Amino acid sequence: MKGFQAVVLTNYRGLNVEQLSHLRQRLREEKISYHVVKNTLMKLASKGTDLEKLDTYFEGPTAMAISYGDPVHLVKILSEFIKTQPTFEIKIGLIQGKMASPEEVKALATMPPREVIFAQLLGGIQGTATQLGAVLYRAIQQVLGIIRARADQLEKMESGKQKVESGAQEKEQ
Repeated sequence: MKGFQAVVLTNYRGLNVEQLSHLRQRLREEKISYHVVKNTLMKLASKGTDLEKLDTYFEGPTAMAISYGDPVHLVKILSEFIKTQPTFEIKIGLIQGKMASPEEVKALATMPPREVIFAQLLGGIQGTATQLGAVLYRAIQQVLGIIRARADQLEKMESGKQKVESGAQEKEQ
């Protein structure tokens, strides 16, 4: 039970063995465990842990889904299952140490997985960095253009000065 990212307590009343087996199999594919629990034993086992927050929900038929990975995968599977089995219900969730109502758990199912969020964030940063690089490049090009123009101007002035001096020397001779 240590190191879990999410725990969702469910009421499985009204489901048959085949339906529960199908849910377990689907959860197992994502390395999520699903167990029907004995409420009194869970209350005792949860003492001194984060699970103690769920004590009041260990009543009636209770099964517990435990995810050690991305919590979004767990809640997506449960939300999909609810669509096909409306008698199945989420009692409460404990996601990364914070209590989540059934509505919050279902809302979490609409979020993209962690990897997608990181990719979107990285894409945003990369796009911003590319834009910043383009702006800096243009600024450097402008500064270099000004320096070249000034160098050309000084060169023309210097060559003009030399012509005037050489013309003055020719007159003296």
